[in-house]
Amino acid sequence: MKYQHILVALELTEENKVLINKAIAMANTFNADVSFIHVDGAVGEVYSQLIDIQQDPTQKPLNQHANDLLHKFQNYTKEQFPDFPIKHFWVGTGSLGSKLKKVIEQHEYDLLICGHHHDFWSNMVSYSRDLINKSPIDILVVPMES
Repeated sequence: MKYQHILVALELTEENKVLINKAIAMANTFNADVSFIHVDGAVGEVYSQLIDIQQDPTQKPLNQHANDLLHKFQNYTKEQFPDFPIKHFWVGTGSLGSKLKKVIEQHEYDLLICGHHHDFWSNMVSYSRDLINKSPIDILVVPMES
């Protein structure tokens, strides 16, 4: 299958660079677009809409620490892949699984990339499992260092 628009689910960790690198390598292979999404489930659903911080960098949807990390991922991508623009960077609150269907349908994503840790807590509470159960598109689950 030739993917056209890849969506990468990011956490607020440095390990996201593995996902970003993999997504852009795949996008270069398929001549696809790449977008990012981060949904903070720790604060509940403060607002129902996703904000595109790629299109409007003045938006500050989360606390300062989280916003700084999100911008760090944007900067990493610009520095490592200067000729590869990120199309959208969606940020929101609530449950990523519940936000996926709508954003996927609206923007015609056809591959979701997410990470999965192989540790005790990830075996007990897997966020990847929720994405797999709710995603209407193909998913690439990338093992992450714990």
